Amino acid sequence: MKRSVQKTVFITALIAFVGILSISIAAAKEKVTVFHAGSLTVPFAKMEKIFEAKYPNIDILRESGGSTKMARMISELHKPADIMASADFKIIDKTLIPQYAAWNISFATNQMVICYTDHSRFANEINADNWHKILCRKGVVWGHSDPNLDPCGYRSLMVLQLAEKLYNSPGLYDQLIANRPKENIRPKSVELVSLLKTGNMDYAWEYLSVAVQHNLRYITIDDYINLGNYKHNAFYKQARVKVAGKKPGTWATKIGKSCTYGITMIKDCSNPKGAVLFLEYLLEPDGGLKVLKNMGQPPFVPCRVPSQKIKDILPGSLQKLVEVKN
Repeated sequence: MKRSVQKTVFITALIAFVGILSISIAAAKEKVTVFHAGSLTVPFAKMEKIFEAKYPNIDILRESGGSTKMARMISELHKPADIMASADFKIIDKTLIPQYAAWNISFATNQMVICYTDHSRFANEINADNWHKILCRKGVVWGHSDPNLDPCGYRSLMVLQLAEKLYNSPGLYDQLIANRPKENIRPKSVELVSLLKTGNMDYAWEYLSVAVQHNLRYITIDDYINLGNYKHNAFYKQARVKVAGKKPGTWATKIGKSCTYGITMIKDCSNPKGAVLFLEYLLEPDGGLKVLKNMGQPPFVPCRVPSQKIKDILPGSLQKLVEVKN
């Protein structure tokens, strides 16, 4: 009986020791905090797994949301972060540079599509030519993300504006918006995925990559309005969307441009060495860029910076992974 008690005490102590040791090991890991666009959630989760297998002493901590919101968490709420990846590279330029970041690397593109499911109203009828007519029909429930928080939101509105011009249909934009109640606007685009899959929404504007990653049916639309082809930037510039400014009661105007994702390292980040290692992996053609490509999001290979001056201030190991190109 005495031996049994001693054995039980020993096992209990051993389990406690292993638990404490595991906690100590986890606490000893270097942490790299990454803020990123909601549309990057699936590929970044895959990158995190691959990277941590290669560097087991580094723990990637990710937080996702609308790019505008995530950037403001750094600039206004001063939330600690090492890396920021935005669905619109201009958010980094306007919100984080020069105070919170020194450079911005364009690493991927995307395009806008209309997502739906087999249970969506008129699912067997909608196509690339009549989508705008379907979304105007009474009883059709469709939505998009918040343009004040998420680039996918203001890009959705840009598509509708451009469609009015492309189809030479005055008033089309207003007709579409009139058939989309405000409650169909969600903080970030990926939240709409669950509404589609549960049948609470018929159609949602998403990035092509999100549609592919979540196995959604989708309609691709004309290159002149999908914001996915930089060759049509002159046409895209006709779209203008007013969004909330940095200060309460102020407004800013977003001008149409092809979808370009940007990434930066925060100036006062807690783990610059670990952040650079993750960025090296992400920007490698056979690393993170390959993950993006396999998940329906075309990367820039090599990635891009707008000037030689910007390239020269990048951490040395990143310079070989980018080219100077607007």
